[in-house]
Amino acid sequence: MHEFVDTWYLASLGRNLIWARLRILDAGTAEVLDSDGNHLAYDSEDSARSALLDAEFVSYDGLDEDDALARGFSLQQVQPPQADSDEALVQRMVQTLGARA
Repeated sequence: MHEFVDTWYLASLGRNLIWARLRILDAGTAEVLDSDGNHLAYDSEDSARSALLDAEFVSYDGLDEDDALARGFSLQQVQPPQADSDEALVQRMVQTLGARA
């Protein structure tokens, strides 16, 4: 049985949030599912995290409300996408935020 540890990362681009899922695999390798549906393989969790940070993604779990507001949204507005399959998930990995008040 495969055990996965998933963490979510996001980047903001204008009024859009772009999500990426980092999955740590059994062997200690890592895979990132990006919003284009690509499964990007990495030799370690550290190299995958570095690639995400280089692409200006931040850990969703590491955000506080002030960080989120600085990026143009409230943590109360967003949560990582969910779906029954990766194919369906990809359709939800770009979220357009509503107009600012």
